[in-house]
Amino acid sequence: MTSHSAHRPAGGGHRRSVALFGGTFDPIHSGHIAVAQAAQRRFHLDAIYFIPSARPPHKSPSELTLFVHRYTMVALACADNPGFFPSLAEAPAGGAGPHAFYSIDTVKKFRREHPDDHVYFIVGADQFLGIPTWKNYEGLLDSCDFIVASRPGFRLDALRLVIPPEKLGRAPSHDGHKIVLRKSVVNLLTTVASHVSSTEVRERLQRKQVIRSLVPPRVEEYILGQALYR
Repeated sequence: MTSHSAHRPAGGGHRRSVALFGGTFDPIHSGHIAVAQAAQRRFHLDAIYFIPSARPPHKSPSELTLFVHRYTMVALACADNPGFFPSLAEAPAGGAGPHAFYSIDTVKKFRREHPDDHVYFIVGADQFLGIPTWKNYEGLLDSCDFIVASRPGFRLDALRLVIPPEKLGRAPSHDGHKIVLRKSVVNLLTTVASHVSSTEVRERLQRKQVIRSLVPPRVEEYILGQALYR
């Protein structure tokens, strides 16, 4: 098991570019990996931390597979991808997670521990459109840059609508793939066309259908070996 503090390149002169990729990962699937790989290529990321949440605010614990299984699947998915690391940033304390984890707190904690890193936050377009409902979302917008993953054809203007006008930079960007804010940048990543979802994986398993190619091979082996989602 790893934390954010591991996996720092040797040498003190290099400012890392890292991304935090949070979610329930119930289970992690090939779409998650495709998004991370595309982000890694485009933004030259030194590390992507996959952060399974023990207790996301929008779900009750009874809806989720045990954290130990979700973390293990994330770790297995990361094993074959250099620069991908599982994170315990939102792990349950003492084996139980009575409180919800919020993205703003996770980002602040990471920035305190790694003040020199350039931090991105990876999120899906649908999730970003709902960001006004997140805890202290205006503070979150100020705290790091964003990589918003979407399918080709998604309009950047849709993201602009949920950003408070006072957060926008004085000079609008002419780049059709980013919105410059006063303290951060929202980048649109449209090179991923995966239609896989965790819901689809779970439903296929419940119907005793194959999930090959929907999840990484190591994850498929683990799910079948543990008889998850049956």
